[in-house]
Amino acid sequence: MKIELNISKMDEISSKLKENGFCIFDIEVLLAGSHIPISKLKEFESYWDFLKIDQYLKDLGQYRYRRHSSYIIESGNTRTVPHRAHWQSLDYNALHGGISRMFDPIDQNLNSSKEWMELIASVANVIDQKNIDTTWFAEAHQFRISTQGGLGRPTPEGAHRDGVDYVAVIMINRSFISGGETRIFSIDGNTGLRFTLEKPWTVLLLDDNRMIHETTPIKDNGGNGYRDTLVLTFRKSGFQDPIS
Repeated sequence: MKIELNISKMDEISSKLKENGFCIFDIEVLLAGSHIPISKLKEFESYWDFLKIDQYLKDLGQYRYRRHSSYIIESGNTRTVPHRAHWQSLDYNALHGGISRMFDPIDQNLNSSKEWMELIASVANVIDQKNIDTTWFAEAHQFRISTQGGLGRPTPEGAHRDGVDYVAVIMINRSFISGGETRIFSIDGNTGLRFTLEKPWTVLLLDDNRMIHETTPIKDNGGNGYRDTLVLTFRKSGFQDPIS
């Protein structure tokens, strides 16, 4: 399926999200009310060249590279918190849940960029524009899925929820690959959609309480193929932590 990026105003994002449980839009719509130039986003892309191999993959694959940081957003302002492990319960991640996974943090130069912080806040603020004072506990995951070892698996855990309130999957780049089809389903099984995120900085925003998502494997298509994404998660009730 070809995506029609037909959202042109910020207030359409939250209304579509509420209506359908998801929406897809060009990030330029989100940035219309910010001070972030598109040229700054292009600068951000270089940070995906310095991700670290994911040491926690249960299939022992060498195809996933990532970095991770956590933030608190209050009154529309983002701040980092001390580096912490990423944790999900087995209820949401049957493959890698129940493990405290300590990934390398996002590069300090990126985390100290006011435009990066504003980008994260902009996504949070558009989720529910009537309650912009909501405190959000956010996590950012930089991913590079590589085809150098054969197939690359963006979601080795399969179709899943993340255990948060909202998830933003942002396409950064696709290079010399085929596959990587995104699939989303409503938890009641009545809604399903299949499409491929292709244009850089296209945003898929999901209500994690209503939608399940996955991405199919990628294959090399004429070079050292890879798929770069930024995944942002937003939760109101605090970070997910191991239950003591």
